[in-house]
Amino acid sequence: MTMILPPLSLYVHLPWCVRKCPYCDFNSHRAGDAPPRDRYINSLLRDIALEAVRAGGRTISSVFIGGGTPSLFSGSEIASIIAGIDAHLSLAPDAEITMEANPGTVEYGNLEGYRSAGVNRLSIGAQSFDADSLQRLGRIHGPDEIASAFAAAVSAGFDNINIDIMFALPGQSLDMAMNDVTSAIALQPQHVSYYQLTLEPNTVFYKQQPADLPDDDLSWSIQQAGQAALRQAGFQHYEVSAFASPDRECRHNLNYWQFGDYLAVGAGAHGKISADDGTIRRYQKAAHPLTYIEQGESGLFEDKSTRRLPDDIAFEYMLNILRLPQGFTETEFVERTGMPVEAIARNLVRAQEDGLMQGDSGGRWRSTSLGMQFLNDLQARFLPPTPPASINNDPVSSRDGTSY
Repeated sequence: MTMILPPLSLYVHLPWCVRKCPYCDFNSHRAGDAPPRDRYINSLLRDIALEAVRAGGRTISSVFIGGGTPSLFSGSEIASIIAGIDAHLSLAPDAEITMEANPGTVEYGNLEGYRSAGVNRLSIGAQSFDADSLQRLGRIHGPDEIASAFAAAVSAGFDNINIDIMFALPGQSLDMAMNDVTSAIALQPQHVSYYQLTLEPNTVFYKQQPADLPDDDLSWSIQQAGQAALRQAGFQHYEVSAFASPDRECRHNLNYWQFGDYLAVGAGAHGKISADDGTIRRYQKAAHPLTYIEQGESGLFEDKSTRRLPDDIAFEYMLNILRLPQGFTETEFVERTGMPVEAIARNLVRAQEDGLMQGDSGGRWRSTSLGMQFLNDLQARFLPPTPPASINNDPVSSRDGTSY
């Protein structure tokens, strides 16, 4: 059986923030007084033109503008980026175009500019509605600014808005965590990303771990209570950390999790591209913004490109697809990987015997509730004998949509 080329998305990375948060492991850099935004955008536009060659005329189903803090850029600057995308790539008429926004950097005039430029989905990084928690997380906004940014986005014409909420924060109790969830629900967003704070290497929190993080039992109680509240409010729990109103799932994220392809534009951006012959490659752009700018000005972008081996492909597919409660069919596995289902059959059966997965007569496999609880362990069962090289196999963070 032959792999069928999957949908194609585009990720655009804007790397600057007002300051670096202590938990953040994204490719973000402190903006300072005058980041070279014009030079960066010019390099982005050259990058987009070259990525069009890699796209080979395929239609772009979704675009995600992440960071960093994209809302540091003006409406006219975002408009120039989207115009460049439209000029060089074949955007689907109904393409989902998401942009991340920080409540502390949102201005109403820019929101109108983003919307008129073509952004039709906004992702607001709230993280918490508790003032002390926000301060400890290094956020530059307060609780009131979240509500103000959300109201301004609605007034600017956005009707598809995500709110990011983290839980298991330093010093957080169950009541505090539930207040964050109920505050997010009260804004009536169409999507909520609800994920646990993790201590990633190369972050301040990893090197200087907060002493009052919730223990495993409390974190589990917070997670269960928050997820239940979101479901009770009418959100569909369609991915480990994602909740959506009916028909408002993030299409860009779903393409990641269903092992789709995505082009990479911007400093440190990761891409995945499939070819007609079944070859799958992953690649990454230069991480430092100044290096990326210089490469753009020279007309030659260097990227780390790695051809994926069959065992790696099978693992990467499972790493992503197991995040979705609906699972996958054996036919979908073959179509997306070009590999026979026998490549994962033994591990599927063993996971089923251990109560982590369940299969049906139609060839659909999905994680059980126990499997979702111990998802990392379940994913690890599909690791190849020799683990993949040090390229990011799952470029999707728990945060909404970012492939950094």
